[in-house]
Formats: sequence, structure tokens, C-alpha cells
Amino acid sequence: MGRHEFLESVAVADCAVEIEGDDLDDLFATAARALAEVMVDPATVPATVERSLELTAPSLDLLLYDWLSELIYVKDSEQLVFPVVEVHVTGGSPCRLTARLAGGPIDRTTTALRADAKAVTFHQFVLEPRERGWRARVVIDI
Repeated sequence: MGRHEFLESVAVADCAVEIEGDDLDDLFATAARALAEVMVDPATVPATVERSLELTAPSLDLLLYDWLSELIYVKDSEQLVFPVVEVHVTGGSPCRLTARLAGGPIDRTTTALRADAKAVTFHQFVLEPRERGWRARVVIDI
């Protein structure tokens, strides 16, 4: 299973996250969980809503950018957060992502709110293969 670490020294007014995954599926799923953690305490969001999502992009790095941007958009437009995800990513032209999401509405009486993620930025944005798996660095505007 992938891991993520919030990097305090990278961005002062933003949230920087270093993400590692065993493969692309793991990395994209870990990135989504990290984003959910930025926005809420995942333990306070019951999994009452399930959704499928498909995205395409011309490259893997743009697919990661679009993936996280879409999750922020759904939070803003529908007040839904999805801490539980299963993701399948394929490279090629175009790169494709299919995902199953589980989460629920942001309920201000029961959801422990954290930061209001506004956008993914390209500041220090990196997605790269490693000897074992993949690594990404993402800075989120909050």
C-alpha cells in the first residue's frame, strides 16, 4: 500500500504532499486519500455515497493533476469527499483512469473539517517512476 507525507518546508500557504506507490494504481489511490486527509478527517465521513469516475489525459502527470482537480471540484460543487478509492491507471495515448469512489457528504455537524483545498498547482509538481514503484510531489492551494 502506498504512503504519503505532508511536507511542511515546501510551501507556506499551501499543502505539499510527497506520495509513493507500488504502482500507478497505488500512487493515484494514495494521492486521493491524502487529498481527502487535507480536507477532512476521513474517519468522520461515512461511506454513504459510491461513484464511478473515468478520466483521460495526454500524459500520466496531467492525468494525476486532472484526477486530484476533479476530486476538489466534486468537493466544491457537490460537497462530497471520497476517502476510499480503488483506481486503475493505464498509460498510452491517451492515458486512462477508472475509479470507484466511496465517501459521503460534508456535514458541518459531524464532519471534522481541515483545510479548504482550492486547486492543485504545478509548483514543484512531479510524477516519476522509481526503482520500486512511483513517486509524486503535489502542492495543493488551500
